[in-house]
Amino acid sequence: MAKKKILLNAFNMNCIGHINHGLWTHPRDTSTQYKTLEYWTELARLLERGLFDGLFIADIVGVYDVYQNSVEVPLKESIQLPVNDPLLLVSAMATVTRHLGFGLTANLTYEPPYLFARRMSTLDHLSRGRVGWNIVTGYLDSAAKAMGLHEQPEHDRRYDQADEYLQVLYKLWEGSWEDDAVVNDPHQRIYARPDKVHKVRHQGEFYQVEGYHLCEPSPQRTPVLFQAGSSERGLAFAGQHAECVFISGQNKASTRAQVDKVRTSAVAVGRAPDAIKVFMGVSVIVAPTRQLAHKKHEEYLRYASAEAGVAHFSSSTGIDFAEYELDEPIQYVKSNAIQSATKSLQNNDWTRRKLLDQHALGGRYITLIGSPEEVADELESWIAETGLDGFNLTRTVTPESYVDFIDLVIPELQRRGSYKTAYETGSLREKLFRGGQAHLPADHAGARYRDF
Repeated sequence: MAKKKILLNAFNMNCIGHINHGLWTHPRDTSTQYKTLEYWTELARLLERGLFDGLFIADIVGVYDVYQNSVEVPLKESIQLPVNDPLLLVSAMATVTRHLGFGLTANLTYEPPYLFARRMSTLDHLSRGRVGWNIVTGYLDSAAKAMGLHEQPEHDRRYDQADEYLQVLYKLWEGSWEDDAVVNDPHQRIYARPDKVHKVRHQGEFYQVEGYHLCEPSPQRTPVLFQAGSSERGLAFAGQHAECVFISGQNKASTRAQVDKVRTSAVAVGRAPDAIKVFMGVSVIVAPTRQLAHKKHEEYLRYASAEAGVAHFSSSTGIDFAEYELDEPIQYVKSNAIQSATKSLQNNDWTRRKLLDQHALGGRYITLIGSPEEVADELESWIAETGLDGFNLTRTVTPESYVDFIDLVIPELQRRGSYKTAYETGSLREKLFRGGQAHLPADHAGARYRDF
């Protein structure tokens, strides 16, 4: 029986400090060059050399101002601040690659659906069908205030809005232009047939839209839909809409439970359990031998900032950990932030010292350290024991961590038959769902909007 092929995204952000904070100070790190196109085009070429399925680019609107009730630490350590727009990177990276996909985070709370539909269709055209959208609703009050609101809408209410937002997008992407609307016939002076292009009419609670989608159908029509949400409401949303779900696992047993919940959410709405690919965030420090890998890890720890990691986590939970003494139990407080983050504190057995230990590398993702064989063993084990489909590989020292993984781990996985040796043809959706199609499958909620 053939081994399950591991899917792999590079996890990054259009900023200096993303997940593993403080490592921008490492002498071999180049993340302060994030403002240049060369930084991104070189990364795209590198990832395509490693046959990565995609570059998953996170984003945030707002600032992390919960820790110490200020932005002092985020500014000093560049904790996702400053942060530039991720979507503007794609055209340049698509130009220098043929296969690499791009998973782009955009907050729907502050993006009008009519214009956002055009931006994503444009990128899908320019990349020839290689874009995905990571659907987020936001969780920072600092963002809400910057956008003219008093505070974030309530957690489940944000998902209600997101459901309607997707309805509008499906109508635009899937239902406005028929497949044969564009004839491009200069002799008859007809580019598109008027009878094949339809006005979208949507009158809902959150959105009122009347108009034609401004773009002709792109290769995928709807970009591949990514989502990260493990609350009950988030899982219901994933079951309806997501094609790829990103989770943060801390151990194999809890990760298995998360994966099972995602699969169940798809089945609950009539989709196949494998209709959603599940990715977990992971950091890898690899070297030719175990001893050299642990030596590299010790070197990285000297530059990482545990406090910056905890400051980031403060905004994820809505709790100011700076108010607690080192060994004082942190009290769980229900908040309007990331539900999975706050849930981890429910037992009231965390202290600031424990959090600092957890964030020793600047972040709290699972970190695999070892030789290529040891890292490959662990990656295969996570896939086999949890039901995961793949990983979002975070950066530590940039671009060194990706180079090491590509040069050392990828060949070992390929030798074992756990990783592809060449790209499939077709769009991002076709590559992720081998043997699939460029457009949304018939059992997806968006497909029903093709009823012309």
